[in-house]
Amino acid sequence: MSLNAPRSALSSACKALQRCSSGPAHSITRQLGHQIRQLSASPSRNTEAVEASEQQDRPRWSYTPERMKGPGFSINIPKDPRRTVWHCNEDPAKLDAMYNRLLGTNGSNMLPAEIKWLAITHKSFDHGRRGFNTRLAYFGRQILALETMRSILVSPATAAEHSIEDPFGREPFQHPALANIDKLNIRQPQDIAQKEKLAKLAIDIGLPEVIRWKPRLPENLDASGLTVVLNTTLFAIIGAISLQHGAEVAHRVVRDRILRRLGA
Repeated sequence: MSLNAPRSALSSACKALQRCSSGPAHSITRQLGHQIRQLSASPSRNTEAVEASEQQDRPRWSYTPERMKGPGFSINIPKDPRRTVWHCNEDPAKLDAMYNRLLGTNGSNMLPAEIKWLAITHKSFDHGRRGFNTRLAYFGRQILALETMRSILVSPATAAEHSIEDPFGREPFQHPALANIDKLNIRQPQDIAQKEKLAKLAIDIGLPEVIRWKPRLPENLDASGLTVVLNTTLFAIIGAISLQHGAEVAHRVVRDRILRRLGA
């Protein structure tokens, strides 16, 4: 009898717990939890639906994604509040006119709309949240350097190159495959594609009016690095054309539309 008493007490306790777990209190809790989840999920779904419908009406380059926006304030407080105001071009027709001046007639049709805006967007614009042209510029810079070096090697030899003589009267080894290598001792690619020359070309085609960037000193664009930004944008356009149409088209654009204007 002493052993049966604890067993009966344990079984009665288990039955009581089962009745409590399956009672109305538990069902009410489950219903409330289900309603709370529905209420918490419904606003986010509606918000996402509204954002998706609004974004479909606008091109991707014209807005900042909602999920990339910050809390609404910045910890970077400028000394002069006037420097925070800087307006960039948002007119596609003005951008297409610049591409036509650079690439020739119908040059604006060589790139898709999104890539055209990406190529002229510096990383300082909108804190880089709409994409920027750094990677395109790196690729385009290598293409310009390669084509500039090639133009030096295939150019006719100048009188200064023939007048170089060894002070000890030695005769160097001559071979047709090495005939053009010595030209690089006199002229380097950076002598043709200088930063100042490329910046002047960019100004001539109206690139400063369409690039998207945020200068550090709006009252002094040169001190804010305008020359570097213009060079980066030209490199990015070359890189975008190469990725879109291939290396042959990009090299032809560099030769005909850039190096010829630089006097190469």
